[in-house]
Formats: sequence, structure tokens, C-alpha cells
Amino acid sequence: MPNELARRLRDIVAAELPVLATLSDAHVSSKPAGSDSWSPKQELGHLIDSAANNHLRFVRGAIATETAPKPLLFDGYAQNAWVSIHGYDDSPWQETVAFWGQYNTFLAALIERIPASALATECTFAAGPVLTLGFVIDDYIVHMQHHLDHLIGRAVVTPYPRIKPQTT
Repeated sequence: MPNELARRLRDIVAAELPVLATLSDAHVSSKPAGSDSWSPKQELGHLIDSAANNHLRFVRGAIATETAPKPLLFDGYAQNAWVSIHGYDDSPWQETVAFWGQYNTFLAALIERIPASALATECTFAAGPVLTLGFVIDDYIVHMQHHLDHLIGRAVVTPYPRIKPQTT
């Protein structure tokens, strides 16, 4: 299963990098008028911030020992503040695209090295349901595709969020 998750992530990077690279500066810098929505630049930046936060979650879940607290508690993060402090609107688009691709390629290699048994590691976010590390990784991939579909401007956007599994 880790290999399948890693393959899915690599496939997204391979398919979307060329598409992202063709987007115009006008497109990636625009925001809907009168909206607090992110520009495509900011939305891709959000995906980099999501990668950074999930990177730590993947590692913590993968190396959790038998004596680790159950379930592992993962922190959320202030998404708008992260996007703001990183200044993605002021960053060159092609550099942001390249960094997004490199970071996710790095994460795919990490995911590949996670023992299959570690995918059952239980984790939670605040008072939310108990999830498995495998679900968190899969959810990361679906979340990414949702945002990519949106920022590229596709007619069909991958649905997100998904229904969370029942509390165990």
C-alpha cells in the first residue's frame, strides 16, 4: 500500500507539473473580485504549506513506537496565516511550481519507505475522529488534487473534504 500511495502522488506531480508551468502570470495572480479567496499562486503555496505540515505527520506516524501515545495527536495549522507569511503572491510562479514538484517527489519517496504496518498507526486532529496514517496520506493526495483542479480552472473539481471514517 505505501508503494501505491507513493505512485499516486508521483503520478499527480508528473501530470500536473507541465500544466502548472503553462499557466499565465495573469491567471495565477488573479483573485475573484470582492472575494477573500486565494489566487492560484496562493493556492499552490497552500499546497506547499500542506506538504510541510503533512511531512511531519507522515514521519511521526511512520516511526511511532509501541509506547507512543495512542492515538497520535496531530496539530492543525493556521492556513491563511501560513499563506500570508510565505508571500506566495510575490514569488515567481515557476519557482513555486518547481518547489511544489520537488517537495512532493521527496514526500513520495518518504511514503514508499513507510512500513505497511505503520499505515495502521492511529492518529487524530484535536477532537476529531481517530484516523489511520494510511487515511491521512490518502487524504493529503485527494486534498492536493482538489486544489490543483480548482487553481488550474478545471470544469470538474475533485470533491473534498471526503467523509471521515467512524471514530474507533
